[in-house]
Amino acid sequence: MYEELHISVEQSSDAKVLIISVAARLAGMHPQTLRQYDRLGLVQPGRAGGGGRRYSERDVALLREVQKLSQDEGVNLAGIKRIIGLEQLVADLQHRVAELEHQLDDAYSRIAHMESPYARQDLVRQERPSTALVVWRPRRAPDK
Repeated sequence: MYEELHISVEQSSDAKVLIISVAARLAGMHPQTLRQYDRLGLVQPGRAGGGGRRYSERDVALLREVQKLSQDEGVNLAGIKRIIGLEQLVADLQHRVAELEHQLDDAYSRIAHMESPYARQDLVRQERPSTALVVWRPRRAPDK
């Protein structure tokens, strides 16, 4: 009959190519459920030229997650929408942290380059800091 298809959210495509009947079948749902989830903003399918909904593999994986949260965990649709929003926020923040870590690594590299002994010829690098104590005394005027 139907071939079962497993999709990993991390590896799935964002290409909006699946029509609603195929996406519903892959998600194990009725097409009307997908329309309702679209109206509620749980899943945002793309639109074809004629206005028909188009789903991606990632959308199908998300639909499966919505179904799991709803049926297995007993979370209502408003809660699911909040969970999806928070998961997206976490993903966005993780991406931003990764960007900032990359920028920090670049900054450290630039600092290391500027501090290298060959970067600036007018600076003399002292290999080992001195621990010598220097005492300064003003010169006394000669006695007359």
